Amino acid sequence: MQLHWQRLGDAPRVAVAVHCSLAHGRSWSAVAQMMGGRLAVEACDMPGHGRSPGWSDAEGEIQGLTARAVIDRIEGLGGPVPLIGHSFGGTVALRVALDRPDLVSHLVLLEPVMFAAAFGVVPGARERYEATFAPFAAAIAAGDRMEATRVFTTLWGGGVPWEALPQAQREAMAARIHLVVAGNPGIVEDVGGILAPGRLEALDLPVLLMDGAASPPVIDDIQRALHARLPRARRLTVPGAGHMLPLTHARAVADGILALNEERAEV
Repeated sequence: MQLHWQRLGDAPRVAVAVHCSLAHGRSWSAVAQMMGGRLAVEACDMPGHGRSPGWSDAEGEIQGLTARAVIDRIEGLGGPVPLIGHSFGGTVALRVALDRPDLVSHLVLLEPVMFAAAFGVVPGARERYEATFAPFAAAIAAGDRMEATRVFTTLWGGGVPWEALPQAQREAMAARIHLVVAGNPGIVEDVGGILAPGRLEALDLPVLLMDGAASPPVIDDIQRALHARLPRARRLTVPGAGHMLPLTHARAVADGILALNEERAEV
């Protein structure tokens, strides 16, 4: 699948970035602006998002489909490049790095929702995941797309009350809410084999795991599990931030990305 790509910012070096579910590539605009000519961002619209083609089961498993498109783009850029991913996009970025580590100089994962990483590893993680998603799952099962979207954005959004969102925006997100469910094979069932024994441990790349201090507890479960398995990982928690930290705390996110990028430039 050919995704829509856009360049945000102007700098000698380019990072590739993958956004979260229900968003689009321009959600990286604030972060790119904060990086002020030191690092530009090549951002995709994931399948079914923004200006990219729609997605259905016939297109293939969405995490793997997106990962392949990202690999093709980095190859076209002449990699290796810094790779950044947020939420579901973070799981895509991790899959790309595992499949093609030669194309990635370093990895920045902002709250990657690889829920399966914590199951059976962090005590209570599966139970916290199921409790967190129970209202969303119930709305999906009832066929109530608008309620499912309300529940999802209230938990994982940027803090703007559902009632304050324009009706057109609510409807647009509800029309794509099936894409959240489509991610489950990758992030709950691990069909991509990200968590296979020894696979994360073999990733010899610097990894920055960023999260918000005010995010749902299940995020900490995931970050703890990944941090324990990735040999060159470090964690950075942003005070006061929630799940949408690239939008709400762009300065802190940009600073974290640039700090790791400059470390790598000195190597």
